[in-house]
Amino acid sequence: MNIQSKQLERGDPAPDFRAVAVGGEYGTGSEVSLNELRGTPVVLYFYPKDDTPGCTIQACGLRDAWSELGKHARIFGVSVDSAASHSKFIGKYNLPFPLLSDTAKEIVNAYGVWVEKSMYGRKYMGAERSTFVIGRDGRIAAILRKVKPEEHVDLLRDAVQDAV
Repeated sequence: MNIQSKQLERGDPAPDFRAVAVGGEYGTGSEVSLNELRGTPVVLYFYPKDDTPGCTIQACGLRDAWSELGKHARIFGVSVDSAASHSKFIGKYNLPFPLLSDTAKEIVNAYGVWVEKSMYGRKYMGAERSTFVIGRDGRIAAILRKVKPEEHVDLLRDAVQDAV
């Protein structure tokens, strides 16, 4: 397991990954790696769980802005949910972009977004809602941490424009 020892910063090389992508051009699922996407801006948006209220707001916001954002970057949602869960989520909300299945938690650890959380006094590990915009050169162009679902698209729109 490749665990990130320091928090990533703007300008750092983006950690490579290989994962199953579901949806969009990947259909029912095929592997993709960041290295294969070099030369194209990439957005990795990390979210806690398929088909939960905040994650649905965030995903549907991206869906609704897809015609604009999809022109500037390849967008991938990333969670620790299974490919089957991703397929249901994509189908239920007609999401046009692929979701990466990170069940082994390799990508969330590499990007430093697998963190301790707390709800109702109970502590647990989960994915921090964060987005990384990766430039054509494979370096991190922008990082949006602890994003509010309803603000995500506006913040991402600005970050992608700056990175292109």
